[in-house]
Amino acid sequence: MAQLSTNLIFAAFFFYFASTVFFSVAITGRKFKDSEGMEKNKSGLFGYITAIVAVALSLGYFVTRWIAAGFAPVSNMFEYTTALGIAIALAFVIIYPIYKNNYLGLFTMPVVMLIIAYASMFPTEVQPLIPALQSNWLAIHVITTVIGQGILAVAFVAGLMYLIAAIDFTKPSKSRTGLEIVQYSVIATLMYVILGFSFGLADYQADFAYVNENGVEDEMAYSFPPLIGPNDGELISEQGMSPLINAPAILQSNDLNTVLWSLLSGLIVYGLIRIIFRKPTGAIVQPLLKKLNLTTLDEISYRAVAIGFPIFTLGALIFAMIWAQIAWTRFWGWDPKEVWALITFLFYAAYLHLRLSRGWHGKKSAWMVVIGFIIIMFNLIFVNLVIAGLHSYAGM
Repeated sequence: MAQLSTNLIFAAFFFYFASTVFFSVAITGRKFKDSEGMEKNKSGLFGYITAIVAVALSLGYFVTRWIAAGFAPVSNMFEYTTALGIAIALAFVIIYPIYKNNYLGLFTMPVVMLIIAYASMFPTEVQPLIPALQSNWLAIHVITTVIGQGILAVAFVAGLMYLIAAIDFTKPSKSRTGLEIVQYSVIATLMYVILGFSFGLADYQADFAYVNENGVEDEMAYSFPPLIGPNDGELISEQGMSPLINAPAILQSNDLNTVLWSLLSGLIVYGLIRIIFRKPTGAIVQPLLKKLNLTTLDEISYRAVAIGFPIFTLGALIFAMIWAQIAWTRFWGWDPKEVWALITFLFYAAYLHLRLSRGWHGKKSAWMVVIGFIIIMFNLIFVNLVIAGLHSYAGM
């Protein structure tokens, strides 16, 4: 059953890719005329159908892995991040028939593929639950949270499209700089996936003995060459090199090292793109979006937040606090993961307040939904992997 779930998510990935291709053709390809002389291009419909098939296969993965494991497959980084990609695709499949916006498909499907590819960098084996996770609240809390985040991701995609279409890239501005940072972050994530596959094929692993945050000697494995090493670390494997610096005990140094590799390689690739095209990355994509209705994009992002925010609040705060009381005998403990969930809640609450009472529309609204999803991804990647806390098991 576990192997079947793996096959299903691989098949789903290729259907997501096919959906991206169909949406690309729908936007950039030739339009044909029917017998009545009306222009038609059914590629958008094919893109939507393949997206539905991909979601069905993804849900098949989720169900079969649940059966194989005996618990909801959202207990570690591979499972949770894959679930996030599925939730984004599911939200798109529901929203697309309302607006029939092929541009939304062209931008959403690559985001789904990137997130699932990122998830595949973590151990994919079914792992036994640690005691804190052995509860029915695992499914209730985490699945509700990931559905909310998936819907909020659609708001991010619509907001990002709005900014790329609306910003004047011929003049220096804070908006242009900010958008370039966002696009650089996407490139850095893609480089993480590429480097992860490359070092994985090379079977690279460096093992260190170190002193953990509790002052106890432990061992740590690196899947990327160590730019930054563990606290009081010593290389104990034949493979590997001495790190340039050592991290404090509070940080998960192997994951921080991976983040550094992603950021540095992303910077190199981003620089090469700028040199080759001699223009900002946003300006390269902007011609594809010249026919977009910006008002529609603004509406999509707002409606997605209006739906996704209460679902996220229910899962990430209310259900989380109930489970925390059961597992750790307290509703709130200022764990880094809890703090950033609260920050996310407050940020989206501020977005809704500013939009409804202050009339924030257009660029301001688009920037809010983009920044909001960046906070979600920071919580997922950096807080989970780098900062030691009660939720550090998520990076296992």
